[in-house]
Amino acid sequence: MNLLVTGGCGFIGSNFIRQRLSEKGSALTKLVNLDVLTYAGNPANLADLAGDSRYVFAHGDIGDPVLVAKLLADHAIDAVVNFAAESHVDRSIDSPEPFIQTNVTGTLRLLNAAKQYWAKLPEPKKAAFRFLHVSTDEVYGSLVPGAPAFTENHNFEPNSPYAASKAASDHLVRAYQHTYGLPTLTTNCSNNYGPYHFPEKLIPLMILNALEGKNLPVYGDGMQIRDWLYVEDHARAIWLVLKQGRTGETYNIGGWNEKPNIEIVKTICALLGKKAPRADGKTYESQITYVTDRPGHDRRYAIDAAKINRELGWKPLETFATGIEKTVDWYLKNRAWAADITSKKYSRERLGTKV
Repeated sequence: MNLLVTGGCGFIGSNFIRQRLSEKGSALTKLVNLDVLTYAGNPANLADLAGDSRYVFAHGDIGDPVLVAKLLADHAIDAVVNFAAESHVDRSIDSPEPFIQTNVTGTLRLLNAAKQYWAKLPEPKKAAFRFLHVSTDEVYGSLVPGAPAFTENHNFEPNSPYAASKAASDHLVRAYQHTYGLPTLTTNCSNNYGPYHFPEKLIPLMILNALEGKNLPVYGDGMQIRDWLYVEDHARAIWLVLKQGRTGETYNIGGWNEKPNIEIVKTICALLGKKAPRADGKTYESQITYVTDRPGHDRRYAIDAAKINRELGWKPLETFATGIEKTVDWYLKNRAWAADITSKKYSRERLGTKV
């Protein structure tokens, strides 16, 4: 398989690429990574792949139809996995337009290029071609405590500009399958965590702020509930859907780990207290501060991942306890990676949380 991955220098994309190229007996002949390298796209995430002859990096935008068409043709692409997206809720509240440009217009142009390429493929390559779109549980809106988790049939009720832009892109992917027959797949995931997570997100922000002696800002009462999915489990699920999923279908991917944000923060504090205790003997929990809640903050997300388990046999390998310990250990060992981002790519005063 020759695979085009978009947004592969970001958090989830880079973990997916590394997993695919490190797997023994991988079916990949070539993996082309198209990334425009916005603030969250970091080539250092994949620096260890520089010597892999199967890996090709292309600097560019999914909204550039000429470039995308050239990559598809030049590398005889068999499948596209679209990770490229603006994904930070706080940023979308401050400035919605970039989210529309990337997540909606960019996805539309990528779909157009893929459709034109696919239409000219000979059989059986045409029948085997796939376009997999990676999306989020936030398209479904918010759940009250005790309500059933989101299934693939849940109505879209996005509550932030980010979520609305992703919902629009999901609808476009569905429309291209229904109208043109383009063989598409969509995945909607819960909150990811793990190595290479950009420092503005909740878990890495709390780890790094704690180690630097800064406040640990928690929105509102901290009782917003999220389902947490270890990124390597997510990457495995995407690959499985790409290979075995039914075209035109959506698959929800979740970690079966519903937890309130304040519990996540306290778990991180406890782990750091064991692995890297403060020199002054105080607890990391003493750094927790409660800040004004985000406008329109969704109270609860929860994914019902029964469909992917039933149809494809997938389930997460990591519990939250094992996954969060691996994550804390990774950040303790990779302080230089995080320091490089916060000092060179993203001003410290803008660091916030996406929860």
